[in-house]
Amino acid sequence: MKQTVVPAQYLQIALDLAGRVARGELPEGSRVYGRSVMASEYNVSPETIRRALRLLADMKVVEVKPQSGAVVLSADSARRYMETFQEDAGVRALRRKLKTLLEEEEALHRRILETASALVKSQDTFASAHEPFPNYEVPVPRGSPVIGKSVGELKFWQSTGGTIVAIRRGAAVILSPGPYAELYAGDVVVLAGSPAAAEAAHKLLEPKEERHDPV
Repeated sequence: MKQTVVPAQYLQIALDLAGRVARGELPEGSRVYGRSVMASEYNVSPETIRRALRLLADMKVVEVKPQSGAVVLSADSARRYMETFQEDAGVRALRRKLKTLLEEEEALHRRILETASALVKSQDTFASAHEPFPNYEVPVPRGSPVIGKSVGELKFWQSTGGTIVAIRRGAAVILSPGPYAELYAGDVVVLAGSPAAAEAAHKLLEPKEERHDPV
């Protein structure tokens, strides 16, 4: 379900006041209503109104005078504030979308691992005792084009049809590496999948032959 993120109340009030200034409903030089009146109008606390006016004062839309309330300074500043708010809102929306996509990618990767693990277990349950466990180890040789790249960047599962269940790196073993795990020379990729997936993984990880131009 699509979620809508609503800005904080004081930001909404500041934006509304800036819009009223920009439209001329609150002319330059006019006095903005007192905090208590505005708090009643917007159905918020006086502190929320104070934060909204403080923000507009920082943007030179109004001037807040002690004991005298706020006075409208500039309609141009109000318009610039509205443009800036809209730009910031766009950036925030893109960041939220990116975060959501990354979370969805991680969730998909987890489901792939869970499905691959279930498949391996089911095959092991019904296999003969002498039948080997259907895992394959694929080394990452020096000169491999995948060195320094992440599993997600390589689209490993899409490229090979196999799922990386672990990476052996020296004496360490990285179980269920996520899409951000990077591969390095000397790593051994532990792969769950078919023989065809293991062969495709070998081709993906092996160094590419250098082409020599004829003399």
